[in-house]
Amino acid sequence: MSGSLAARIDSGRCIGCGLCVAVCPDRTLCLTGDKAAVCGTECISCGHCQAVCPTGAVSVSPAAMDFATFREELHWLPFGDFDLVSLVRLMRSRRSCRNFTEQPVSLDLLEDLVRIGTTAPSGTNSQGWTFTIVEPREEVIRFGNQVAAFFSRLNNLAANPLLRLASRLFAGDRLGRYYRSYYPTIARGLAEWREQGRDRLFHGAPAVMLVGGRDDASCPAEDAMLASQNILLAAHAMGLGTCLIGFAVEAIRHEPALKARLVIPVGESIYAVIALGYPAEKYQQVCGRKAVTPRYPRLAD
Repeated sequence: MSGSLAARIDSGRCIGCGLCVAVCPDRTLCLTGDKAAVCGTECISCGHCQAVCPTGAVSVSPAAMDFATFREELHWLPFGDFDLVSLVRLMRSRRSCRNFTEQPVSLDLLEDLVRIGTTAPSGTNSQGWTFTIVEPREEVIRFGNQVAAFFSRLNNLAANPLLRLASRLFAGDRLGRYYRSYYPTIARGLAEWREQGRDRLFHGAPAVMLVGGRDDASCPAEDAMLASQNILLAAHAMGLGTCLIGFAVEAIRHEPALKARLVIPVGESIYAVIALGYPAEKYQQVCGRKAVTPRYPRLAD
């Protein structure tokens, strides 16, 4: 993110404490005499200098994010100064919603979720996320029709045993794996979509958010998924249900025409598609997760 939002120093406010110099990850700042100064050109606009300055002498970007649906608290939350029990409860209470009401989600809420998504970390602070909102429900249905058309064509290919054999010989059995793992489920879902109007893709959601990244970012896929996690948790706190829709991601990835219809430019990829809406389901308790055992390697010199 070099050169985008370089740090600025108000020498009248600077007391020369050196805290901004110590916290700068790219040695962009230095002390000149008894004042901080910008002495490098590799600023990644992380904002550490602004956050640590006790007098407000350093600025990188505006602190306020102009949320529309709530007033944020701008004071930094110290390490350890948050209720861990409440945080874990939020994380464990978030569930993938597959049954939404017809109530629309306001644009203010959707755009606040985008802003919350951008509070996630990103590789070298590139902040290369992109967000595309598909709403209202009629647009979501059109999107679903286009995803369904892609998978209908794919199922037709996978149903051909000769093509599956060719895939095994020349494409690492990709078509065969798809046929064994997804073909029956996709076929049923397509039939229900056509014959009954049942939405097995977006589950009746009135809005869908696509989270992507610029291809020139340091790690666009990871950045997009971190932003998506912020959105999932914040949506739950806002009273919204969410569901990650991997089939839509695959359709966009492999169907250039669909990507064009969504006005996603060249040089950008989509890594998460999130169905959003008010849940038509209510749970009584949290559930467990599979047990994991972490590794503790001892690396040889």
